Amino acid sequence: MQAILGVLFHSLGGVAAGSFYMPYNKVKGWSWETYWMVGGVVSWLIVPPIAAWLTVPGFLDIIASGSQSILSFVFLMGLLWGVGGLTYGLGIRYLGMSLGNSVVLGFCSAFGALVPPIYYNLNKTEGKETFSDMLASSGGQLVLFGVFVCLLGIAICGKAGMLKEKELSDEEKMKSVSEFNLVKGLVVAILSGILSSFFSFGIEGGKPLADAAVTAGYDHLYANNVTFVVILWGGLLTNFVWTTFLSIKNKSYNDLTNTDTPISKNILFSALAGTIWFLQFFFYGMGESKLGNGASSWILHMSTIILTANLWGIYRKEWQGVTKKTKFTITVGIAIILLSVVLVGIGNTM
Repeated sequence: MQAILGVLFHSLGGVAAGSFYMPYNKVKGWSWETYWMVGGVVSWLIVPPIAAWLTVPGFLDIIASGSQSILSFVFLMGLLWGVGGLTYGLGIRYLGMSLGNSVVLGFCSAFGALVPPIYYNLNKTEGKETFSDMLASSGGQLVLFGVFVCLLGIAICGKAGMLKEKELSDEEKMKSVSEFNLVKGLVVAILSGILSSFFSFGIEGGKPLADAAVTAGYDHLYANNVTFVVILWGGLLTNFVWTTFLSIKNKSYNDLTNTDTPISKNILFSALAGTIWFLQFFFYGMGESKLGNGASSWILHMSTIILTANLWGIYRKEWQGVTKKTKFTITVGIAIILLSVVLVGIGNTM
């Protein structure tokens, strides 16, 4: 039952994450930095404390009494993850929902799943699973094989992107992805995938905060909401600095007072995107409390996002006009990534 609930919560989080970008498509007449920051203020500054207050009312006391070294580490991981979040937007911009998410989140899956156990191999910590532990057990070996299968699926999705690049004219590419650029998109997406995995490290480093919430008598199902507040403060700082720079440089701060645009609707859709985005981690935290953090939790979450994003990509006709071979290739890539989820799930139960 624990494993089933964990997979369910991860799936809900993945669906939320894979869908969050869609409300941004409804924003009209605003620069990227304007709607990104409005959505970011909601998802990094406003909603996380509300969620923490509703589920762990004493979260501020827990944070205030936390170790300075732990808080600094978690904040730093959020800061680096924030860079990954910024480049994620560019990856989607250049590659589209389907291919962009497959590459970004595939790399994020692998790094986020493997680095923590490798770290605990070098720094032994009681109660933490090491990479050696995974190699020594049949379940751990299957989880690692699932990570390898996930990477294989990413490679095949990347191949599909290359086929699309060759088959479509520039005009056809722009119909579905207005700024499609395979080379630029892949470079940005790989960087984003690696840096985005630092969220996983932040959760791992912030475990003492979650444990303190449980010790204080709060439900362990929501204990990670305390850690999320600190991680997202780091992400907020990164994004605030960059979007403010762009806003001043491009004078796009005028968007917020430009009556030629639907200001109220733009704020609403940006806020909706931010709220949906945060829900991925709200549900992820619940799933992680059932399955445990590590390869299983992280790759299940990321793979569900990849599936949802690809479904949105199909809905937006991002693969319209390509040959049957290319459609088959992207379908096989997605199927292999989903297979990795099954393998990791089985490995976790073992």
